[in-house]
Amino acid sequence: MVETDPLKADTLQFAGTLPDTLLPKHRILAYYGNPHSKKMGALGEYPRKEMLRRLDAEAAKWQKADPSKPIQKALHLVAISAQGTPQKDGNYRLRMSDKTIRKVMSWGAQHGAIVFLDIQVGLADLKGELAYLEKYLKLPYVHLGIDPEFSMKTGARPGTKIGTYDAADINDAVQFLSRIVKENNLPPKVLVVHRFTQRMVTNYKNIKLDPRVAIVMDMDGWGPPSLKIDSYRDYIVKEPVQYTGFKLFYYNDLKKVDHRSNHKVPHLMEPAEVLSLEPKPLYIQYQ
Repeated sequence: MVETDPLKADTLQFAGTLPDTLLPKHRILAYYGNPHSKKMGALGEYPRKEMLRRLDAEAAKWQKADPSKPIQKALHLVAISAQGTPQKDGNYRLRMSDKTIRKVMSWGAQHGAIVFLDIQVGLADLKGELAYLEKYLKLPYVHLGIDPEFSMKTGARPGTKIGTYDAADINDAVQFLSRIVKENNLPPKVLVVHRFTQRMVTNYKNIKLDPRVAIVMDMDGWGPPSLKIDSYRDYIVKEPVQYTGFKLFYYNDLKKVDHRSNHKVPHLMEPAEVLSLEPKPLYIQYQ
């Protein structure tokens, strides 16, 4: 019996034509989450067909708001999830199974949506988690996200404090992706780095750009528009790297805030509001 490579299965062949370069020619519109959790984000909140229908509807809104940038739809899977309790190896993170990762990849491939695999390392080492995902990242439509919030360099339990990445960590991810692109003759990869505080990313000036990797610094904070805009300006615009992203929360952005706060009018920002920012974000994520 001849074994076949599951990553070459028909269900994982991308429907449509992938652009040679995604950024800055396109705007990426992603649904974030995990199919095992309805609370983690839009990707897992709805059944597959309903989720993809909603993604299509959002994509149409954004395309209408800015016809100059073709929309590239995406599914952003939390492929390695931080945990509140240690796993067998003592690291507070859970790796999704090959079956789960391939399932979401097949959803994206069949729908013409690229796929991001997101890493929440917990107490694990980033390089080890990158290695776990390498075989998937060899496909041209699979990209990477890393989340400093759950990088617990102090040894704290994920969720008790906000974590951090240094420029050196981000450079490790860039070099890893660059090698994959070069060895497999792929179009440039996109690396999304989440951020909503100053300390989540340190020494940003030392982040090294690479023509094989497009780096997106994604404003990942929730709250009313005024707070989100302030965070975008303070942590993304004032510490520029390459491209920018902006995250929208279907539920958390609607939460009421402290009556003493200056940020008092919560609502889900419309595309026109986000596009009024400078620079205009090229990666939009819904959770």
